[in-house]
Amino acid sequence: MGTANFDFSDEVAIVTGGSSGIGRATAVEFGEAGATVIVADVRRDPKDLGEEAPTDEVIEDAGGRAEYIETDVSDPDQVESVVEAAREYGGVDVMVNNAALFRGGSVLDLDPADMDAMFGVNVRGVLLGTQIAAQDMRERGDPGAIVNTASISSTFAQHGQIGYDATKGAVRMLTRGAALELGETGIRVNAVAPGQIATEFLEGWTEEATAAAAGEADEGEEFLKAIPMDRAGTPADVAPAIVYLASDAAGYTTGELLHVDGGWHTC
Repeated sequence: MGTANFDFSDEVAIVTGGSSGIGRATAVEFGEAGATVIVADVRRDPKDLGEEAPTDEVIEDAGGRAEYIETDVSDPDQVESVVEAAREYGGVDVMVNNAALFRGGSVLDLDPADMDAMFGVNVRGVLLGTQIAAQDMRERGDPGAIVNTASISSTFAQHGQIGYDATKGAVRMLTRGAALELGETGIRVNAVAPGQIATEFLEGWTEEATAAAAGEADEGEEFLKAIPMDRAGTPADVAPAIVYLASDAAGYTTGELLHVDGGWHTC
């Protein structure tokens, strides 16, 4: 099948949660497309299995330009600092709000402190990233693109993760509301909804997701339903979707939730 080649030369992309998983793959994809990439994360070292080099080093070793900035996305001052740092390279053109936190728990036993922590990163962090990047774009008169990492959990409930599902539902509506309100400025806001992606978002999840998708999970660890494409996804499946939504190829697309889930949401 055909391949898509994106050109982000002379553009700046900020990727929160860019040290590992989907964020890492996305940052590298933007770097390969010629963008200057700012990797904003609470830690520089990757959590991915078999990976040791920080994302910014990977991009620079491949001939690109990247910078790591330690960032807690729930802190407005730190998000402001990241967007300000992008001005040294010309200003943010693409803001990818990808950082996320998972704390499990059912409706009867979820610790409110865990809910607050997830809300701080998953919702407040997306709102701050969207607000601050959009304000900067408007001040510079240079409308760009914002892409949020939502989830299949934005629409579908799963056992033992009511708090996480609630925060990802909020990301979906933040995306739609921001797209509505920023449409006339030329700033586009979209989101991807990854499915069961094999990463170390939770320690050991790479192996667990791969096994569950193959029907080899231990009892009680099966997926709620089968994946039609019969495999778990990888960060490399999601990153091109994010880059597409940020590109001019999606220039008339805003407020969209693009599922990257192997067909999980269809059944």
